[in-house]
Amino acid sequence: MTMRLKDRVAIVFGAGSSGPGWGNGKAAAVTYARAGARLVCVDMIEAAAEETATLICGEGGEAIAAVADTTDLAAVEAAVATAIGRFGRIDILHNNVGVVLHGGPVELDEEAFQRNLDINIGSVYRTAKAVLPHFIAQKSGVIINISSLAALRWTGYPYFAYYTAKAAVNQATVALALQYAPHGIRANCVVPGLIDTPLIYKQISSQYASAEEMVAARGRAVPLGHMGTAFDVANAALFLASDEASFITGVNLPVDGGQSCAVPSPM
Repeated sequence: MTMRLKDRVAIVFGAGSSGPGWGNGKAAAVTYARAGARLVCVDMIEAAAEETATLICGEGGEAIAAVADTTDLAAVEAAVATAIGRFGRIDILHNNVGVVLHGGPVELDEEAFQRNLDINIGSVYRTAKAVLPHFIAQKSGVIINISSLAALRWTGYPYFAYYTAKAAVNQATVALALQYAPHGIRANCVVPGLIDTPLIYKQISSQYASAEEMVAARGRAVPLGHMGTAFDVANAALFLASDEASFITGVNLPVDGGQSCAVPSPM
């Protein structure tokens, strides 16, 4: 265990996993803890938040669980208040909340479209709104937002609302970075490509004949020849949250096996 985040406090929204294994938020929370941070693991599902916090404590770290729906500002503010009450400060805000909604404008009804935006980009607004006053007061803080390759490229999946919202997350990160730089606050975005997490088996596998076909097809789409893992995303977030990245802000960092650089082969 390295101590790159010793004595820091990180609050991770979306810290639970949607199924057995490692989701991006769960891996981020555990990775921060292994680097010495104290964790507030927030999820809208209490059992998922508790699972991550218990895992961290079982490894000798310090973590608490909190419940919040990030479409509810009062719930987000309560989770932040819990973090401040327990640890006295927050140093890292990590936004991992996101949901995929399939369909283009023809198929999507307006309520579903608005709900998708409210979750994917609204969560960034509400968590920043709740945490930034503390960052400004202490003249320091780091925001890590988790976006998607869908913010940069057509990925082959028909999810118009998700492309739209994740592109907004990227530029929201730039806006936060530049507006709050004079306060000693950094904001960066991790842009995962095709990552093998429990979520894809719930939200994407139905578009393939089988889960095995999905894994093979997604692997073929990546120049490195395989999907990434949640810890690939978490390790990028750890770097951006650490002092090693103290002169890096406003960056949208692809973690995608080179996919954002490639034009799909016709062969």
